[in-house]
Amino acid sequence: MGVDYYNILKVEKNATEDDLKKAYRKLAMKWHPDKNPNDKKEAEAQFKQISEAYEVLSDPQKRAIYDQYGEEGLKDMPAPNSGGHPFGNSNGNGANGFNPRNAEDIFAEFFGSSPFGFGSSGPGKSMRYQSEGGAGMFGGFGGGDNLFRTYSEGTALRKPPPVESKLPCSLEELYTGSTRKMKISRTVVDPHGRQAQETEILSIEVKPGWKKGTKITFPDKGNEQKNQLPADLVFVIDEKPHDTYKRDGNDLIISQRVTLAEALGGTTVNLTTLDGRSLSIPVHEIVSPGYELVVAKEGMPIAKEPGNRGVLKIKFEVKFPTRLTAEQRAGLKRALGG
Repeated sequence: MGVDYYNILKVEKNATEDDLKKAYRKLAMKWHPDKNPNDKKEAEAQFKQISEAYEVLSDPQKRAIYDQYGEEGLKDMPAPNSGGHPFGNSNGNGANGFNPRNAEDIFAEFFGSSPFGFGSSGPGKSMRYQSEGGAGMFGGFGGGDNLFRTYSEGTALRKPPPVESKLPCSLEELYTGSTRKMKISRTVVDPHGRQAQETEILSIEVKPGWKKGTKITFPDKGNEQKNQLPADLVFVIDEKPHDTYKRDGNDLIISQRVTLAEALGGTTVNLTTLDGRSLSIPVHEIVSPGYELVVAKEGMPIAKEPGNRGVLKIKFEVKFPTRLTAEQRAGLKRALGG
């Protein structure tokens, strides 16, 4: 028989019209070239075969000839005026009585225009659809073969670019994590195409260690316009300045001013951490101008390494006395061996 159209559509020889439609619907959606960008050549070949098989088997006359004579019966039997073949001759030379229609034309008639993109986020790739009475993901709006409809009657809905808003966070919030409640007001389009205002409260879980520029996306929570999908709403973390600490990636930096006596004789740095702990750090080394003390595990939490933290860097500034008595000078010289 040559090409086995029944096997291509994965149906039995006694398949009903409904069986054929279900089989074509499933396979055409699976093998459409637009759904297989990484293997387009293979998809195009499969898609063409599926469409040709559906065209033949869904037409009672073509199916009868195919069942009796096989694929060659469709292609090579003479035209009606030279032997009674039931199909018209497409090229006038007595051969190729059956030329398959364009696969995309069959697909468009069956599904309507551009049904792709359900669940995808690219521009022009998202489609509003609904399921009807158990018809499943590809259920129609009112029966028949035109299974996909959009607000613009047959055109794919465009998704506008995301709408970004800054979310200012204190360093304490980025250190410990926090839950932020954001009240948004947006424009939506009702089923009749009318615009309306909608208010909603969104909850944002700020994770410990998040950095400036981190994005939190709420799909379809932006404004909506007629014949368009809603935009995504994106919040971008921004970091408020802190009075005491400065952030450097996963590390924290603090400046500490000490007297010359403390710099030479030792001191203790007392801090309150970003999560409210009291920290006492003894300094035993001689503090020269520009000296930096590094304290492990007291920096920012590392978001991608739970339980791990950066370091705390204490940068010292030595405050020199503006004047000394003769006795103090002499004492320093004796002590320092000058």
